[in-house]
Amino acid sequence: MARRKAGEAVSLESAQELTAGLIAALKCPAGKAQAFLRDTKAPGLRVRVTANGAKAFVFETKVNGKTLRRTIGSPVAWTIEAARIEANRLRVLTDTKTDPRELERQQAAQRAAELAAEQVRAQEQAAQQQAESVTVGSAWARYVVEGSPKRRDAWKPRYVADMAKMVAPGGEPKKRGAGLTMPGHLFPLLAWRLVDVNEDSLAAWFKTESRRSKHQATRALMMFRGFLRWCAAVPEYRALVDRDAGKAPAIMDNLPETKRRTDALEAAQVAGWWTAVEQLPNPIASAYLRALLLTGARREEMAALRWDAVDFRWRKLTIADKVGDTRTFPLSDYMAHLLASLPRRMGADGKPSPFVFASVSKSGRIADPRASHDRALSEAGIAALTLHGLRRSFSLLGEAAGAPAGAIAQVMGHRPSATAEGYRPRSVDALRPFLQRIEAHILSLAGVTFDATATLNRPRLVKTA
Repeated sequence: MARRKAGEAVSLESAQELTAGLIAALKCPAGKAQAFLRDTKAPGLRVRVTANGAKAFVFETKVNGKTLRRTIGSPVAWTIEAARIEANRLRVLTDTKTDPRELERQQAAQRAAELAAEQVRAQEQAAQQQAESVTVGSAWARYVVEGSPKRRDAWKPRYVADMAKMVAPGGEPKKRGAGLTMPGHLFPLLAWRLVDVNEDSLAAWFKTESRRSKHQATRALMMFRGFLRWCAAVPEYRALVDRDAGKAPAIMDNLPETKRRTDALEAAQVAGWWTAVEQLPNPIASAYLRALLLTGARREEMAALRWDAVDFRWRKLTIADKVGDTRTFPLSDYMAHLLASLPRRMGADGKPSPFVFASVSKSGRIADPRASHDRALSEAGIAALTLHGLRRSFSLLGEAAGAPAGAIAQVMGHRPSATAEGYRPRSVDALRPFLQRIEAHILSLAGVTFDATATLNRPRLVKTA
């Protein structure tokens, strides 16, 4: 090929073997927007020059009868040989009827899909890491608010207090005695991640806490098992917990033996117990203990009794119920006189206390009468009798008095057996003769002479000492 002389014009729209000098000399003819110089060594490779002198390698061919032109790049960035290699690659594609533009769109779509998938994986991983960082403490705070029992709208106040005590950090001055309080048995668990609660870790925790008090550690365990059951029902925590972790053999085999309590007053013990309770120096505790025996109420149910729930006119008593919201039963004769004899104490706010069994405790009502009861038991020579044993005593003495099992169960707030006597709930008036019969039987055993026709005095308002 004849060498081009310096200053000689380059013939555009023709085919020549591209060289650096040839490309440098390219100019766009006057009056044209762009022009092309074809390469003879790589079919389809062109150098395009525009009116403003910009140059670029391009690939041009026909695909399905239509012109396809793809820009490869600037000669400043691409060598001639590299441009030829790229042109040959594009030629291979077009020879197989593959449109490079469509291929690039597919590749771009695939890259976008891969990027989106990677972002989703990263988000899922971040969410998983965040979920796994949830601690027992944060979930427990939500449990206290949302995890109330199925049949109730809210926790019982006493149970809420027990839960708070179990997770307390300790270090507070003791209310009784010297020194500081110990951390609650569940407090060490609060810093744990939920995912770290398993059979082995929980067994190690229980072993440590049992050294302090096996029975309290067991109670804490029962609370925590309820917490795990609740977590297993919450979508955010379900995958993070093992709801059966608290049932591991290493734990269950070390639980203290539980024997069903059967303590109750024997008929021969009623007189001694009654006399000792009646002589207690604390009239509120004395009346409270007798009320438990005469009604079979649970200790907290009777402790929370309010004056507005005592109907002296129609002789009815309404108390908070463990199973339902409340239950109402007759106010028997002696019970009415017993309550009417109690003073109506002034509360710390200067207003009459709403509680029948009022006290100066933080709750404003009788809180722990066990000390008074233990004193009475010691005086009566009775070895052991729990407050719940008074409830059992009511049931047994009621049977001895000849009251129907269904009537006894209804007064006590039990769910009676439907087969026992074709059970159906009785009205307050229908219950009255049975409760009077039980009360008369207990008073007879206690040696109490009582005039039911005596005038009923109203509670008198007194200042709290």
